[in-house]
Amino acid sequence: MKSFLLTCSLVASASAHTIFTQLHCRPITDVTSNDVICNGGPNPLRTPLPKDIIQVKAGDKLTAEWHHTLDSNQATDKSDPIDPGHLGPVMVYLAKVDDALTTKVTGLKWFKIYEDGMDASGNWAVTRLYNNKGLVVHPARPVSVPYPFPLPLRSAPANATNRYLLRAEIIALHGAGNYPGAQLYMECAQINVSGGGSANPPTVSFPGAYKGTDPGIKFQLYWPKPTSYTIPGPRPFIC
Repeated sequence: MKSFLLTCSLVASASAHTIFTQLHCRPITDVTSNDVICNGGPNPLRTPLPKDIIQVKAGDKLTAEWHHTLDSNQATDKSDPIDPGHLGPVMVYLAKVDDALTTKVTGLKWFKIYEDGMDASGNWAVTRLYNNKGLVVHPARPVSVPYPFPLPLRSAPANATNRYLLRAEIIALHGAGNYPGAQLYMECAQINVSGGGSANPPTVSFPGAYKGTDPGIKFQLYWPKPTSYTIPGPRPFIC
């Protein structure tokens, strides 16, 4: 079991840009644990907690960036951003909070805004992430072109500001033939979203969104060679 550092760089399609540093993201295998929410809390191994809040607008597109260590790259570290054998999906969730700098992550209601799993050719989201040097990309686009995931929020009055935690997640399936075995890597970023309209996306809870028996959590990666994969959790919310 290998832990890696998540450098979660979230870039709005306008000009907002911030980056987390020194966030050690360890794998979680127990989907019933509170650690599955934000890897044990918002950036638990960093003291003091970061005060950066990403300012974005409803409808902006963001890109999550992952790295094995803070200053690693594939020229010197072949496991950057993650061991290429750690195949699996990539997902992104949002949860509404009263304070973007909250230290309490239990009891939040999450909705998924992005997912990428295995495509029709049998290629995985983690492979696309690896080939694109840590940037989340859309499977329909060439891996050399970063494709930001959308921020489909229409959940507030047009002039309001909404505070959210953004939860980016990778599930590595190389040990998922039995439960617990899948390795879940996740971290949370603080964002303020301005603008929008009205919507009420369906939500899930963490823990609770995944079960150990889910076909996307207990999964045979190697033999017989899989022809499909069911990404765990709800489908992404689209306005």
